[in-house]
Amino acid sequence: MWTAVLLACVGCYVLKLAGLSLPERVLSHPTVERVADLIPVALLAALVAVQVFSADGPSLALDARALGLAFAVVALLLRMPFLVVVVGASVVAALARLL
Repeated sequence: MWTAVLLACVGCYVLKLAGLSLPERVLSHPTVERVADLIPVALLAALVAVQVFSADGPSLALDARALGLAFAVVALLLRMPFLVVVVGASVVAALARLL
C-alpha cells in the first residue's frame, strides 16, 4: 500500500518537474495554450458526468441529480450568476428527492 503511495508521489513530482523544465517556446505555442485552457473544462465535465449519471448494469439511471444539472445548464445559458446556478441546482435536486 505504502509503495503505491510513494510511487504516486514520485510520479507527481517528476511530472511537475517535467512541466517546469519545458522551454518557454514550447509553452507559448498557440496550440499548447489552447489545449491547456481546455483541459480543466474537459476534466470538470467528465467529473460532472460521472457523478450525475450512474449506470446500473447496461442501463443508465437518472435521478434528482440529472434535474439539478438540467437547471444548471438552463441557468448558465441564461447567464445567471454562478451562485444562483449552484444554489438553484441544489434546490431543484433537493426538491426532486423530496418528491
